[in-house]
Amino acid sequence: MFKSFIVFLTVLACGNGVLAAPLKVGLVLDKGGKDDKSFNSAAYAGATKAEKDLKIELKYVEATDTNALENLHRAFARKNFDLIIGIGFAQTEAVKKVAAQFPNVKFALVDGEITAPNVRSLLFEDHEGSFLVGAAGALKSKTGKIGFIGGMDIPLIRRFEMGYSAGAKQINPKAQVITNYIGVTGEAWNNPAKAKELALAQISQGADVIFVAAGASGSGVFDAAEEKKVFAIGVDSNQNWMKPGTILTSMLKRVDIAVFNTIQDTQNGKFTSGVVRYGLKDKGVDYAMDSHNEKVLTPDLTKKLEDLKAQISAGKIKVPDYYKQGKK
Repeated sequence: MFKSFIVFLTVLACGNGVLAAPLKVGLVLDKGGKDDKSFNSAAYAGATKAEKDLKIELKYVEATDTNALENLHRAFARKNFDLIIGIGFAQTEAVKKVAAQFPNVKFALVDGEITAPNVRSLLFEDHEGSFLVGAAGALKSKTGKIGFIGGMDIPLIRRFEMGYSAGAKQINPKAQVITNYIGVTGEAWNNPAKAKELALAQISQGADVIFVAAGASGSGVFDAAEEKKVFAIGVDSNQNWMKPGTILTSMLKRVDIAVFNTIQDTQNGKFTSGVVRYGLKDKGVDYAMDSHNEKVLTPDLTKKLEDLKAQISAGKIKVPDYYKQGKK
């Protein structure tokens, strides 16, 4: 009788998850690192929220070298992590290769698409959010000239640029968009000095609002905007707080939500492979409004932005997509 009671208690404990091991999640950040206050910071925030709320076991690494990505993913897989999340398109090949070698491990990839039974691809309608902040820039500009500074010159960031330009011209068909890219390697995501140099050059040409999509390099643009008393637009995370009154708004890319949802699905046995998209309709992308920018992004502007958002969500405005249209 006593033995039966012990067995009953053991089964009950396991059934309630008391003795179950926590979900092991490995997070592979790109070169910008968790403190880039942008793309990687958003991913890290989503993962740490899951660590706190879902009681998972979280380990993260920062890839200082693109060549190390494959080994970083493989190291997590060999340690029997349940879910490994790669942040950034540059990890596509590494995830594809390691996922094939470890079919029983689940993988997720942000900004890259892989077709495999154990990989979830987390994609964002970046062009939609960029369209909104482009409209905001054109509404705020006094010169009719606005700037765009991209990090690494790749199709993903060209997609931001195309949406931004379309949004500006939706408001002012004669708007001029001055565009520069910081570089063609991963170093472009962490080069504030170069970003500042480009921003100052754009300002000298008349740009009075600059949208920067360049990871940790963005701080250089913010510094230039503050010095020259023009506006900047942040990206990925809400960066309004970094330079209140100077940062007009931020194009939110809710990588944090995508990461958290994927971890939660995995824990609940609801992980699915394939593409999961985040757009304006589900607030996967948006513009940021808070106490830090309420004096510069005034109600008359937000009313127009909300109208544009509704039209995009309803399909009345088709935002041009670089992935579908290619080079302009």
